[in-house]
Amino acid sequence: MSLHFIIGFSLTVFVASIIPGPSMLLALTHGMQYGARRTMASALGNVAVTLVQALVSIVGLGTVLLASETVFLTIKWAGAAYLIYMGWAMLLSPGPGFAAAGRDCLSHGRVPLRKMFFQAAMVTAGNPKAIVFFTAVFPQFISPKTGFLAQSSLMLALMAVIAFACFMLYAIGGQKIVTLFSRADVGKWIKRGIGAGFIGAGIGLAASHR
Repeated sequence: MSLHFIIGFSLTVFVASIIPGPSMLLALTHGMQYGARRTMASALGNVAVTLVQALVSIVGLGTVLLASETVFLTIKWAGAAYLIYMGWAMLLSPGPGFAAAGRDCLSHGRVPLRKMFFQAAMVTAGNPKAIVFFTAVFPQFISPKTGFLAQSSLMLALMAVIAFACFMLYAIGGQKIVTLFSRADVGKWIKRGIGAGFIGAGIGLAASHR
């Protein structure tokens, strides 16, 4: 793979990853709640599932999955339900907003890292459109003149680094928001807004077409 194709692939993945969506909304939320350092666990959960989705597309299983309406809809509806559940739980959760809660979690680290990893993995896995994206994008950057395995490994590595970086950019932004809006009442409204955002993302995913 030439430098030209590496740059083109990296820019394509970066633009697709940095656009606000359920995973980036979760990154922002975890950054506000737990701080950027602990949110690295969430970023790893996102990257792990993203790698699986990309690998599925590379080996050709993505085409099989996309051909199955039942499998596609099952993944999509499960992901939509999980997003709506997360949003509803945030709206109904008692206590202070992100400002006070964020300081408490940053100080004591009470939320297990495995739970943060699992939440990010679930949100990422619940979006089958990632498989559509990878299935469409990967063939555009594969050169028949170079070894398939070497090219695929390089693309997977680049994609993992970019996905991790984008996730952490949102997490750092979330931590900065907590610092800027230190009042508990402001944090409460931010939490409600993000909860509504998760519900909206879930409804949008459920209503979307391929």
